[in-house]
Amino acid sequence: MQKFDFQQRTRFVFGAGSLQRLGELARECGGTKVLVISDAGVVAAGHFQRAVDSLLSAKMDVAAFHDFRENPSTEQVDAGVVAAKEFAPDLLVGLGGGSSMDCAKGINFLYSCGGKMQDYWGVGKAHRPMLPLIAIPTTAGTGSEAQAFALISDAVTHVKMACGDPKAACKVALLDPELTVTQPERVTALTGIDAISHALETYVTKRRNTMSVCFSREAWRHLAKSFSRVLKQPLDLEARSGMQLGAALAGMAIEASMLGAAHAAANPLTAQFGVTHGQAVGVMLPHIIRFNGQQCDAWYAELLRDIQPELGPLPPGEASLRLADVVTVWVKQAGLHTTMEPLGIASANIADLAIDAMKQWTGTFNPISVSQSDFEKFYEYAL
Repeated sequence: MQKFDFQQRTRFVFGAGSLQRLGELARECGGTKVLVISDAGVVAAGHFQRAVDSLLSAKMDVAAFHDFRENPSTEQVDAGVVAAKEFAPDLLVGLGGGSSMDCAKGINFLYSCGGKMQDYWGVGKAHRPMLPLIAIPTTAGTGSEAQAFALISDAVTHVKMACGDPKAACKVALLDPELTVTQPERVTALTGIDAISHALETYVTKRRNTMSVCFSREAWRHLAKSFSRVLKQPLDLEARSGMQLGAALAGMAIEASMLGAAHAAANPLTAQFGVTHGQAVGVMLPHIIRFNGQQCDAWYAELLRDIQPELGPLPPGEASLRLADVVTVWVKQAGLHTTMEPLGIASANIADLAIDAMKQWTGTFNPISVSQSDFEKFYEYAL
């Protein structure tokens, strides 16, 4: 049985309408001056003001930082640190999608420990205590609220840096599915595919263990049951709840077992061509599932039977093929591309993409070791 060392550091508060508890929770965390990091879309949806109102009702002093975009860069984090130094908060709130939570964590690293973001690329490099952070996801995708990692893009090289430390773990993850109802349809689709990819990749990694399997499998059950439903019925709060819980559980699985080659292959598409992450991982994941099926077919069969309980015995290798097809159907249902050509990527780009994919940390956790030649084949298949 695989060894593991896992500590749950985050308190999870779930339920429709739970945003109104923010002030109470901030007070319990010892906060008096709160910096709220949230993107412009969250402000426009009204969630930011509701969060501020809850904090003000608890007698908190509140400031805000909004000057960042999707895939926050080192420059944007630096700007957030300037805002933090001007306000001197004792508590941070990351309100929004994965970018808001990543930006909040990035600000926390630099405000609490100094230096530049590149200093924290890797694991365990925070050398001082960090501020308590409350994460409030308004999308159901990254599971960042359950992870002690910030994903920050280098403003010069555009490389996504995974900066992780136990001190960066969120103090509280506040999961209110009502906040996800206002997501644009495309955001629901992109973040949903991302969450599904997290459940599937964590289920088979080299670091797969008893804890991660629990989180991955339960995440998969929630997500697989809810994804098509939430696309068809975006106001269905039960489906929204399933997606949000599934995304959080998949985030916990990442924390316990990491990701694999699908994310390693997806990241260069974002860095080199600006392909949105959910689209990038959606186009690559089926090919990685088929590849991993050489070793993981029995595990994939377990997941397949979760959504097709009537399924009888399958010949060797069949489960991975069928599961890859299920993912492809979901990507199509989401209105996303299933090949790279419509994304502006040609065969001439494959060599550079494969070189970049080999540099991605997540690829090292894939259940089958992946070579540059393997990545080239994945991209060829995806064309």
